[in-house]
Amino acid sequence: MRTAPDPVGRVLWRPTPESAARTRLHRFAAWVSERRGLDFGDPAGYDAVWRWSVDHLEQFWSDLAVWTGVLPDPPGAALANPEMPGAVWFPEAHVNFAEQALRNRSDVHPALIVVDEDLETAEVSWASLSVQVGAFADTLRRLGVRRGDRVAGYLPNSAEAVVAFLGAASIGAVWTVCAPDFGARAVLDRFSQVEPVVLVTADGYRFNGKAYDRNAQVAEIRAALPTLRATIVVPVLRPHDDRGGTISWQEAVRHEQEPRYESLPFDHPLWIVYSSGTTGPPKGILHGHGGIVLEQHKQSALHNDVGPGDRFYWYASTAWIMWNIATSALLSGATVVVHNGGPSHPVLDVQFAIAEKTGITYLGTSAGYLSACEKAGLRPGDRFDLRALRSIGSTGSPLPASTYAWVYDSVKPDVFLSSCSGGTDVASGFVGGTRLLPVTAGELQRPMLGVAVEAWDDSGRPVVNEVGELVVTRPMPSMPLGFWRDDGERHRTAYFEPWPGVWRHGDRLEITDRGTCRIMGRSDSTLNRAGVRMGTAEIYSAVDAVPEIADALVLGVEHGDGTYYMPLFVTTSPGIDLDDRLVATVREAIRTRASPRHVPDEVIAVPAIPRTRTGKRVEVPLKRLFQGVAPEKALDAASLADPDSLGVFVDLARKHLKR
Repeated sequence: MRTAPDPVGRVLWRPTPESAARTRLHRFAAWVSERRGLDFGDPAGYDAVWRWSVDHLEQFWSDLAVWTGVLPDPPGAALANPEMPGAVWFPEAHVNFAEQALRNRSDVHPALIVVDEDLETAEVSWASLSVQVGAFADTLRRLGVRRGDRVAGYLPNSAEAVVAFLGAASIGAVWTVCAPDFGARAVLDRFSQVEPVVLVTADGYRFNGKAYDRNAQVAEIRAALPTLRATIVVPVLRPHDDRGGTISWQEAVRHEQEPRYESLPFDHPLWIVYSSGTTGPPKGILHGHGGIVLEQHKQSALHNDVGPGDRFYWYASTAWIMWNIATSALLSGATVVVHNGGPSHPVLDVQFAIAEKTGITYLGTSAGYLSACEKAGLRPGDRFDLRALRSIGSTGSPLPASTYAWVYDSVKPDVFLSSCSGGTDVASGFVGGTRLLPVTAGELQRPMLGVAVEAWDDSGRPVVNEVGELVVTRPMPSMPLGFWRDDGERHRTAYFEPWPGVWRHGDRLEITDRGTCRIMGRSDSTLNRAGVRMGTAEIYSAVDAVPEIADALVLGVEHGDGTYYMPLFVTTSPGIDLDDRLVATVREAIRTRASPRHVPDEVIAVPAIPRTRTGKRVEVPLKRLFQGVAPEKALDAASLADPDSLGVFVDLARKHLKR
């Protein structure tokens, strides 16, 4: 049973004046109003605060830095160079992420709650986390690790991953991590670029009820990284064996002590994260301490309304930027709930079971997970005690309007649902949620504070009520310092073409005349049939109304002879076959709900839809396959959540090209 699709724009939740006045954003706005003699309204109006935040970037980020206690008052020059790329933020300031993350420690609430696949939990106090970080940092120093050296993790989502990251950050080393389900080749595609001096690895991991030994992969990785000085092993499957010349995790954190934090320039490198690797070799994206600290304070406190006493959860592997963002909730003094396991094991609604067991107040997950629960007819609000749950966050792909309605009908009627869209590139969001405004089905509420987002047409002009390119016209502190081993050329090409000085993210965006936003898919996968452009998200929204279809992927393939091929690939719900009747139903849904011009040429059943490890459909690489690009050049199968899902598409592309 599925919730009937709701019209986009239907209001599902509204703040009250009293609830708005209790938010951290309102308190921040009131503080700014008194400090600067401004009037944002009472309670504060989000649009007024946002307009000030983008028109007066220096004031906004300076005031946020002071209000959160990150920098003293006055904080010094905020934006010494506003040009993009190359913006220079707070050149006189020094910030250490780890010091900030452990600054708001509590004796009442734990720092971490770790949950395994059996729903067994373990708490890590702030005091324990702090002395483990200090011990690990001391081990790194004894190994000769210095500022700027790279420390790499091959780890699941675990307390050890948090400790290792914060320990590296505390001494100014640069953290980078891959999830343990990555094969050795995929890991080396990333780590060989950055030449780590220490590897922190698990001997294996557990996922969906099974144990996976990774000793062979670890051996291959170690052998191929000549810069390694030491390997530290977290024993997950068996006790540590030091005959391989490795250090046990227990030894690495044995000498517990309070951390000694390096005083670091605002733009000192914090971590290296990677592009998906679906369109070429993964790019190492470098972010700085200060920019991430301020951006994550903004996101956590002002948008998510999270602080001390909250329990913050976001389902993520260490390979997804959402792991970095979830860990960053420590900055606000919140307890981070660390889930080490499959997203839907042992049952689909396990994330709601975790919410009940740990008292989660903010549950973050993927749009795909929420839609899967909707399609399965689940009603978590009837099954679990979710009284503590105040907010649900969704990202990874557009959230269908019907799933918005399902959340309010089947999870909790008074929960705040926030769909957000951003990227690994900025380790944050461009558009997202605020508790000061209504939640409307199928729409993201607003551009985020300090983010000058617009939708531009092909001529570079802002448009409203039309789909355009998502651009950011003013700098953000968390924009990349650059790509690893890049002279700046790849960085400029990736984000600042065709409009120099303007960030072009590659998403299709519509901003309505009400100020709400819709993400319509990637611009490089836009469907352009006979000159009529449509985002793939609109096709998926239409197909989502067909309950027999479990998942779908559409391509718009241009060929050099001028022909245009538009196939729709689908997986069906259990026990359902793709017969002529169902094909007709799918075509009619697209015709009536999306566009008669974009009814697919073929509807093809496949065993699985290829997605990245973060749940995104790999439309552009598959499009390249159907244009004749060799599979090994179009897509690295190791970058997929299910590498085996690619084979069917390779065969279908070959058959198509022979026609």
